[in-house]
Amino acid sequence: MTGNFYDKVAKKFGEYHTRARYIKECIDEDPEVVFESKLFEVATPEKIALDVGCADGRFTLSIASYFRKIVAIDVSKEMLKSAKNLQQKKRVKNVEFEEQDAKHTTFKDESFDVVYNRRGPSNHKEAFRLLKLGGCHLQIDIGEKDCQEIKKVFGRRQGYGQKDESRLKKDVEKLKTIGFDIVYAKEFFYSEFYPTYQDFDLFLQGVPIFEDFDSKKDRKFLEKYVSKYSHKKGIQLQRHRVVTVSKKS
Repeated sequence: MTGNFYDKVAKKFGEYHTRARYIKECIDEDPEVVFESKLFEVATPEKIALDVGCADGRFTLSIASYFRKIVAIDVSKEMLKSAKNLQQKKRVKNVEFEEQDAKHTTFKDESFDVVYNRRGPSNHKEAFRLLKLGGCHLQIDIGEKDCQEIKKVFGRRQGYGQKDESRLKKDVEKLKTIGFDIVYAKEFFYSEFYPTYQDFDLFLQGVPIFEDFDSKKDRKFLEKYVSKYSHKKGIQLQRHRVVTVSKKS
């Protein structure tokens, strides 16, 4: 995902979220809730955390009180601008927002007690370098089966047509190879239901399922998908998430 895409979203909506309405139905637990609970388990008022890919900073600022300090990075200037504006409104003082590339940060070795990533750009090697001994890396990411149906209807996406490998298996193997101990690893499947065509269209404008999504140009694909996957609960979109917690020991 490019910084340009998120710059465009921030300029259009003022934040990462488009405010499209939907309801979520989880087969098991809600992966976002699981990720957050795992993060709270390792958080203490003495620890310093790194948020990789903070976007508009809403999540970062909402959990800031659980840490001594959070450094939040992103490559999107517009998202960071939104994050800093929100920080001023909320008067949160223990968060620093910085424009940094997740693959090559300027921080010193072992600078953080916790490194976490909410669907941001993952770089496990850099996370390992930045963590103190005994520090934890937490990540929630998009699984390989996420939004498969709509990608088939549109006939495109980044990497469309390539063989899908298990994201969970891939991440676990990478983390182990680098030197992490796996504390927790699980994948989750759930559905989102959008009540109207307009809500679903609005949602697609603000997420990188298709970075080049255009409401007018893609109307025939969107109408085809909506006609096929509409239910009483709304327009269904099947999601796939992977949550991992690992430790540097």
